Amino acid sequence: MRNRTRRGPVVGLAILLIGAGGGARAQQVAGTEPAGLSLAEALRLAEERSEQVTIARAAVQRARGQEFQARSQYFPQIFGSVGYTRTLASEFSALSATPDTTGPQRPSNCPGSFAPNPALPLDQRVDSLELALQCATTSNPFSSLKNLPFGRTNQWNLGLTFSQTLFSGGRVQAQNRAAKAGHSAAEIGLRSTRAQLVLDVTQAYFDAALADRLYRIAESTLAQSETALQQTRLARQVGTQPEFELLRAQVAYENQKPLVIQRRSDRDIAYMRLKQLLELPLDRPVTLTTQLGDSLPPVTLPKLTAAVDAARPDTSVSVRAPVRQAEAALRVQEAQAKVASAQRLPSLAISSQYGRVAYPETGLAISWDQFRSNWTVGASLQLPLFTGGRIKGDEMVAQANVLEARARLQQTRELAALDTKSALERLQAAQAAYDASAGTAAQATKAYQIADIRYREGISTQLELSDSRLLLEQAEANRAVAARDLQIARTRLALLPDLPLGTTAAAASSAASAPTAAPQTQQLQPQPMTPSAPGTQPRTTAVQASQVNTFNP
Repeated sequence: MRNRTRRGPVVGLAILLIGAGGGARAQQVAGTEPAGLSLAEALRLAEERSEQVTIARAAVQRARGQEFQARSQYFPQIFGSVGYTRTLASEFSALSATPDTTGPQRPSNCPGSFAPNPALPLDQRVDSLELALQCATTSNPFSSLKNLPFGRTNQWNLGLTFSQTLFSGGRVQAQNRAAKAGHSAAEIGLRSTRAQLVLDVTQAYFDAALADRLYRIAESTLAQSETALQQTRLARQVGTQPEFELLRAQVAYENQKPLVIQRRSDRDIAYMRLKQLLELPLDRPVTLTTQLGDSLPPVTLPKLTAAVDAARPDTSVSVRAPVRQAEAALRVQEAQAKVASAQRLPSLAISSQYGRVAYPETGLAISWDQFRSNWTVGASLQLPLFTGGRIKGDEMVAQANVLEARARLQQTRELAALDTKSALERLQAAQAAYDASAGTAAQATKAYQIADIRYREGISTQLELSDSRLLLEQAEANRAVAARDLQIARTRLALLPDLPLGTTAAAASSAASAPTAAPQTQQLQPQPMTPSAPGTQPRTTAVQASQVNTFNP
């Protein structure tokens, strides 16, 4: 009879969750992956290397940035500027040219400035006016513009701009509500992605552990068949067994070899799936240190959401991540509808610009005294008068999005209720199958021990020994499958508030690729209920001869 392998206790999800640094981590060689891989270590590696988690974190960061963008509209916008302009050629450069000396010359008695004096007699005031006109026509009429900015070679500008929205018809408030709801949805998506990763890694890990267990069961059965063959051959040589018994023992031994090969192949494939999920080299040998156990203690979990407890998880529809995401999506669409409606209302904003400008003779030789000030303050009011139906179209689109979001929320609630019921039913079925397999395995072990003794004493036949051996193999395989199913069902229920919808259906579709239990050729008594593929009811196997029966975990 095969020796039973020791099973380690199930690691609680407090250790399973990412970031837990429990003592279950395997020792690592510098620059290499661990040869011994525990479930907690597998979850840590998956968290570090998962592209889906990275994408979800980027979505959270993007939503946080959009929230900052929306919030910034509450505050004033202030910008500063510094500019330098070098004028290479200007239309005003000719105004400062030297006057033509060939024409009338400027009188020598031209005053520096002309200021009419009403106290002078009329004839003197007329003479002064004629003199001023003569001086103006015989000199550069734009000579007084030399200190103005027209056509200056160097120009420096220092600016400060201020703007503040005073009224937007509720548009800014609605955009902030939409940004907050989008951030909440992104946070829920990150938790949902991490929960799905925990479930996927846990399922792949226990699938590999189950495949390894079934392979060891097949090897043990092969060893038992070989021992029975040797005993039958020896009995045949001494004449206590007929040739027919020897042939039956040889056939039983040879029939077990293909099953061992198949179990080895299933185990290798399950290990490759686990390595691929953890992004480990496929050719690197890995030993699983968290094994399936005959006794499974209750899983101890931390609170994953506001109302989730390890022993009594909250299975209400309102705490499911897809429902909360759908509610956040509805809030986003309602806020967008408010933004569309706000376009019909006027928007009021104030602005101010303050600047300093200087025109130095050289580009860098400048002092603060050379700067001149420009300062303006203004207000603007915008009201849409005619948009050709654009605002009406925006409102229609926003209202349609709200209706769709509400319908999706209702649909998600219904699917979440069904998914929650399915998870509870699967846990109950897995627990019942596991409890039933305990007594069956013990009975099969005792029956095989009795059959082995009876056969060695010559009381029973090879047929009875073979049937007892097959029943033992079937019971042990069913026990391993039930342990795997129970572990997955417990983990799924504990993570249920944060899991996306459809995980139960996905488990049912992936069960077909999981290792199968040992086939049987003949049964002497009805077998207990054995676990079938997820999504179907457990079934019982009737007494039948020469029929292969497989069981999917």
